[in-house]
Amino acid sequence: MRIDVITIFPGLIEPFRTMALLGAACRDGIVELVVHDLREFTKDRHRTVDDTPYGGGPGMVMRPEPLIEAIEALAGPKGETRSARVLLLSPQGRRFDQDWAQELARERHLVLVCGRYEGVDQRVIEIAVDEEVSIGDYVLAGGELPALVLIEAVTRLVPGVMGNPESAEAESFQAGMLEGPQFTRPAEYRGIEVPAVLRSGDHQAIARWRAEEARAITKRRRPDLLGRRRGEEER
Repeated sequence: MRIDVITIFPGLIEPFRTMALLGAACRDGIVELVVHDLREFTKDRHRTVDDTPYGGGPGMVMRPEPLIEAIEALAGPKGETRSARVLLLSPQGRRFDQDWAQELARERHLVLVCGRYEGVDQRVIEIAVDEEVSIGDYVLAGGELPALVLIEAVTRLVPGVMGNPESAEAESFQAGMLEGPQFTRPAEYRGIEVPAVLRSGDHQAIARWRAEEARAITKRRRPDLLGRRRGEEER
């Protein structure tokens, strides 16, 4: 998988590709993460990427020319022949979730566009963006942190990135439920013991316990997930 990131703050993204699972995936050639400074696509000597909004209002808006040129240089014009899926990180976008992460993990090439200021000129969205993505109902100063969230969630699902593929299968949201509690050594700490079933060696009993705990914690904390799962099973 190749991921291109368009940003005015490449220094926020660059270190991320050298660390943890993603760093190993990049070193092994499984994932390629390329960061592009939007100012490199400007034409004026001031390398201008923003301007005041038409109609007045606070803040600045990102200009369409450098953004569209950057996107088209990396992905081609919008349409069926486009070589990549172009996503704009935006509070107005569709809510990002695990199902979407799994879908994006099957892509060969993603281009992530990081907005800033009051947002991007609407013509960027209409001419060059395939989808808008939001990581939650709150506003950040820019799209760089949401882009990192998306990169982390997606790339760890790319085959070969995680050492044990079963790790992803047992995680929260994978089966429409939250993941249950986890324990490691020591067997007792400050009066709290690891459940005996986890030390029993009975793998069927452990699997049942984990399923029961996952359902219980989901019912307490995210009952909406159980309702969604029932609806999908009925369909």
